[in-house]
Amino acid sequence: MITRMSNLFLRTLREDPADAEVPSHQLLVRAGYVRRAAPGIYSWLPLGYRVLRNVERIVREEMDGIGAQEVHFPALLPREPYEASGRWTEYGDNLFRLKDRKGGDYLLGPTHEEMFTLLVKDICSSYKSLPLALYQIQTKYRDEARPRAGILRGREFVMKDSYSFDIDDAGLEASYQRHREAYIRIFDRLGLRYVIVAATSGAMGGSASEEFLADSEVGEDTYVRSPGGYAANVEAVTTPVPDSIPFDDELPAQIRDTPDTPTIESLVALSNTSFPRADRSWTAADTLKNLIVTLRMPDGTREALAIGLPGDREVDMKRLEAQMAPAEIEPFTEEDFRRHPTLVKGYIGPGVLGTAKSSGIRYLLDPRIVPGTRWITGADAHGKHVFDLTAGRDFTGEGVVEAAEILAGDPAPDGSGPLSLARGIEMGHIFQLGRKYADALGLQVLDQNGKLVTVTMGSYGVGVSRAVAAVAENSHDDKGLIWPRELAPADVHLVMAGKWPEVVAAAEEIAGELDAAGISVLLDDRKVSPGVKFADAELLGVPTILVVGRGVGDGTVEIKDRRSGQGTEVAVGEVVDRLKAIVAS
Repeated sequence: MITRMSNLFLRTLREDPADAEVPSHQLLVRAGYVRRAAPGIYSWLPLGYRVLRNVERIVREEMDGIGAQEVHFPALLPREPYEASGRWTEYGDNLFRLKDRKGGDYLLGPTHEEMFTLLVKDICSSYKSLPLALYQIQTKYRDEARPRAGILRGREFVMKDSYSFDIDDAGLEASYQRHREAYIRIFDRLGLRYVIVAATSGAMGGSASEEFLADSEVGEDTYVRSPGGYAANVEAVTTPVPDSIPFDDELPAQIRDTPDTPTIESLVALSNTSFPRADRSWTAADTLKNLIVTLRMPDGTREALAIGLPGDREVDMKRLEAQMAPAEIEPFTEEDFRRHPTLVKGYIGPGVLGTAKSSGIRYLLDPRIVPGTRWITGADAHGKHVFDLTAGRDFTGEGVVEAAEILAGDPAPDGSGPLSLARGIEMGHIFQLGRKYADALGLQVLDQNGKLVTVTMGSYGVGVSRAVAAVAENSHDDKGLIWPRELAPADVHLVMAGKWPEVVAAAEEIAGELDAAGISVLLDDRKVSPGVKFADAELLGVPTILVVGRGVGDGTVEIKDRRSGQGTEVAVGEVVDRLKAIVAS
């Protein structure tokens, strides 16, 4: 196929769009691959749509390769199945909801677990129909509060979602592993630098869960790794719990005057000046910080929540939100403080926290706050803190919460060494759903003994449109995009560098020979300067650039590798064979 740029629906830009925050967004818009239609909603232009379809092709080939069968569901879905599973409420404001002219409730599908479950329930009645794997590649919708980074976090996006159906847990494990291996092949073919990490299940439900994260500084997900091979999204990291400490001989708690110390930093400074320790200096790790937040439930109700954690840690809101799902986390406002007069801002202590205490606020503790640990914390009065407050003796929580930030150097939960932190873009997520949706929607089949059993399910997603942006983030330079060959909108970008008849004739002849050899060509035959053509060739990112210019008079053309920038002169008579070898490599 020859695509002539003189006829191509394309406009490239020299400047970054004003609303573009990250390189992939900047370059995909500048190169004319996508255009913004509304916040979080993008149109795909011809070259961009080719790249998107190439991602879809790779995904289809690998899904078909493990025996999954492709189906296609509507995007407009009825309320009832999602109400039966609980997700009509659990998704909260992230769900696009609408009514038809008769007042019936519908939604734009964020994922399709319920619809797949009902379809299989309608068709399959025996274990003989299992195992079964179905998938679709389709547009999804989520009403993101803050769409950002172009197609990395949009309100409309293309996703592959597949589902496995098995008679028992052993079958689910086998289906899960088949999908996992297929995902490794998919992301290898996409040319991504990625890591597989343990993850939480969130609103999807289920048990075992892993994410495939593309390495990227602009990624929204933070993950950890250890030298011994542990890897997890920070939301899934568990804190090693220290042993309890006997507190029979501990000092009694003492309330001390600590004027003007509403922050951890000021409290530590005053403590070391006015109440020095004999063995060492006080640090932030000796203090107990009590943070109040508001949980907003999907049905709109709100609940205050108190979190106690060591003062050298901040609360990681994403970790907390994962623990509290499906609730969303909101700040505790001045108005909230007025409704809870026993809370003294800057000096909150365990004395008023707990559903049975004066505040009535549920109180959860960091796993490090074990019986026998001693703390400096608020005394619930302005300018006063309590010292040597001992967990298990002087206060207790009403549960444990993994909400503290993970810091570089923290020990891995499995003992495999210190953790390091990195950021990534979630490209794929695989879940062992178990029987959550089958139970909710009554998916049962007859087993070998003629008894009804509930089917167990797996769910497996790939962000297809997000993959385009993730590859762009992984593979670009200061000149433009650099597509992996399997994704590129063409095999060769042929630059006609000059208007001389011999250049035009040679370029046309070579393009025709390449087309006949099954090599797709993006032919820049526009009546613009060579400088503009070269700049666009580097911006568009086709991996191999062929320059046909004055050298044809000497019987040579130049093959340029987009990634390395290295150019090689080749005889005109050899160029097609040389390019066939490059494209096939």
